[in-house]
Amino acid sequence: MQQVNTLLDGEADRSGRLDKVLAALIDDVSRARLQELITQGQVRVNGAVMSSRSIKIKPGDHLTVMMPEATQSHIEAENIPLDIVYEDDDILVINKAAGMVVHPGAGIRTGTLVNALLAYCGPSLTGIGGVERPGLVHRLDKDTSGIMVVAKSQAGYDGLVTQFSDHSIERTYHALVLGSPMPPLGRVEKPIGRHPKHRTRMAVVSEQRGGKYAATRYKRIETFEAEGALCASLVECQLETGRAHQVRVHLASLGAPLVGDRLYLERRQSSVALLNTFSRQALHAYSLKFEHPITKYVLYFFKDIPPDMHELVSQLETVCQ
Repeated sequence: MQQVNTLLDGEADRSGRLDKVLAALIDDVSRARLQELITQGQVRVNGAVMSSRSIKIKPGDHLTVMMPEATQSHIEAENIPLDIVYEDDDILVINKAAGMVVHPGAGIRTGTLVNALLAYCGPSLTGIGGVERPGLVHRLDKDTSGIMVVAKSQAGYDGLVTQFSDHSIERTYHALVLGSPMPPLGRVEKPIGRHPKHRTRMAVVSEQRGGKYAATRYKRIETFEAEGALCASLVECQLETGRAHQVRVHLASLGAPLVGDRLYLERRQSSVALLNTFSRQALHAYSLKFEHPITKYVLYFFKDIPPDMHELVSQLETVCQ
């Protein structure tokens, strides 16, 4: 049976939401981590297990918080090359290649970013933030390339999770789309949820039907015309939230699906043949800006689009004159 350590066992001296009260009482654990412990059933109030972080606490309530010890991962370490942009004792910033799955799942146990991280960072990474996804504080789709930050320490993990939870991390993507979003500069605020019929897809879904608030700012930064008609655009997107497939769904909802995105193109074809044969969604996580979870310095990292997207843009600039 997995052992646990007691973080807190005593009476509350203040009132308020459970997660806020705990964050005030326990200095060395982030509020985001405490919220995870509540979800995992590791928090009791007056002897009863709590599952909601918003329950109201009053002075005198008896609080017990348990911290499970890290369990060993059954994921094998693999010596897979990583494009490392920055590294210190607490975080690792990488430029993920298109085609790499971020974490094991759905029958995939090898060749993932997690396999590579376990080999690169060694046993110290095991258990940070979870057994199946050690060190991961966010993800990119398999066929999306670009900048990712990974935690190498529990303190680094807690600090980054808090920033992702409160949407203070600035994330910018570059996307090549068919046509152009209209208007060419704007903000999309549409809730995103699981597609009601196609379970592998996300969609714009009302909050009443399970959609979650999602917002994306975007601007068109280059256009490509063929035979006098606009055929494609390069678009920059900044995420205000971080829903699954957010950029892909929001741009498709504006009539500008990503080039190569078989999931959201809806059989749409371009008159420019090379746009129909690109092998993945043309999406690149261009930059991340965030506060270092330990030093508190503001860090900014970026990587230009990878060779396959760069070659496609070059071909478009030649064809669309």
